[in-house]
Amino acid sequence: MTGGLDLAARRAREQKRIRIMMNAMRAEERAKLKGGEDAVAWVKDELCIGCDQCTIVCDDDAIELYDTPLASPIMDVDVNRKARVLRDPCTGCKLCVLACPTDAIIMIDR
Repeated sequence: MTGGLDLAARRAREQKRIRIMMNAMRAEERAKLKGGEDAVAWVKDELCIGCDQCTIVCDDDAIELYDTPLASPIMDVDVNRKARVLRDPCTGCKLCVLACPTDAIIMIDR
């Protein structure tokens, strides 16, 4: 029978292995993203949930939230918020892309 200490040690090893794999995958994804002065962020309105994460991480103040009517007939909400990238102040740093929980922000050519 497996003891409690042995089980905890196995769990810790497995957590460490998974964490290493996830960090490697994230680093690979970050490397694939285009960025820099030749790129600018773009928000896909249909995926944006207005969570404000992108505006929090943007050091350039290149993202603003604006009010838009909710497109759902089921929910009765007066105001829905969406993000919008301001092209001129955007430096292409990719922080907003990495922070977006719904993958609504992509990098495009300037």
